[in-house]
Amino acid sequence: MQDFILPDIGEGIVECEVVKWLVAQGETITEDQAVVEVMTDKALVEIPAKYSGVVTKLYYVEGDIAKVHSPLFEMQIDGEGEGELQLTVVANEPNDEVKTTDNQLDSSPNDRGGIKPASGKALASPAVRRLARELEIDLSQVNGSGEKGRVLKEDLSGFSSSTTQPSSAVPLVGGGTRVEPIRGIQAAMAKHMMHSVFTVPHFSVSEEIEMDSLILAREQLKPSFEKEGVKLSFMPFFIKAMSLALQQFPVINSQVNADCSQVTYFDDHNIGVAVDSKVGLVVPNIKGVQNLSLFDVAKRSNELVDLARQGKLSNSDLKGGTISISNIGVLGGTVATPVINAPESAIVALGKIQRLPRFGENDVVKAVNIMHVSWSGDHRIIDGATMVRFNNLWKSYLENPLTMLANTR
Repeated sequence: MQDFILPDIGEGIVECEVVKWLVAQGETITEDQAVVEVMTDKALVEIPAKYSGVVTKLYYVEGDIAKVHSPLFEMQIDGEGEGELQLTVVANEPNDEVKTTDNQLDSSPNDRGGIKPASGKALASPAVRRLARELEIDLSQVNGSGEKGRVLKEDLSGFSSSTTQPSSAVPLVGGGTRVEPIRGIQAAMAKHMMHSVFTVPHFSVSEEIEMDSLILAREQLKPSFEKEGVKLSFMPFFIKAMSLALQQFPVINSQVNADCSQVTYFDDHNIGVAVDSKVGLVVPNIKGVQNLSLFDVAKRSNELVDLARQGKLSNSDLKGGTISISNIGVLGGTVATPVINAPESAIVALGKIQRLPRFGENDVVKAVNIMHVSWSGDHRIIDGATMVRFNNLWKSYLENPLTMLANTR
């Protein structure tokens, strides 16, 4: 038998959450096969097997926190002690007869589907077990409706309602609480935001952008982009216009050091876009936007959003950003004051597009598509006047997209 040691994932990470086992006890695996998904404070990572063989023990259940350099699972490497493997598995489950791979799966300590073990322990996920404890329900008394008797959350609801006191009894009083640890990317975001709020003096600037011309430009360009397999949203316009404006206002693309004695100006415009991913809020960035065309930006933006929603962003996708965009409009938000993604110096929040009345020439009221935007800046190196001038230039590109496209490489 040989333990598989959780390797050093990098970036100073010392622990990670076991999100999903991709194999089970008794399963045969091959070298480089993905064995488990773990979540660090930066991304979801698949851990591959180093050797081919049979998994004999899983040291963690889903939801546990695993330490780097500690055993993650045990396996029998091909060609080494096959007889010993059978004895070890039988010894671990004395009441179960090892017959097929399915039975080995069912006797897994991780309860990954299958019939109820001989020990009588119900099959249920960690979330269902936690809910059962809160409801004070003995899982061994619940008939699971899931595959091979697995207990589901709805089984607990039905069991709870069927075992409640009669109507003449005194009703139970609510007011219970639940405490859960903050883990993974959510924990990293919480620490990062606390650092940003308490170390960076924020100030905000808000403005309205008339979107009618940009809406028309997007509609005209969409067919040609789609022919190349690229979806064109409004975001690539915001990103490219920002890069063009940064060329005139490099301080917006700079970072100040901890003791505020030096400012670093970046030639590259690595523009981050906040994404509500499957593992929480992440901000991947498009590298070197100043050297990319609108088409290139749209293509890369689509790629990063897809990776984020699958939880497959790399550390390089998340590192090195110089300025960020948060699009609250896609969720229906109108106005927000964004928190700077330190050590960056500026961030903008985009609201939803609204059809609103505005005065035109000769005070004639007309309907206009309006987007509210809000900037937050690091007041140690950016003053309000500079931020307003930068925003005005960025806005001019968006309201007159032909001028932006004329400057797009």
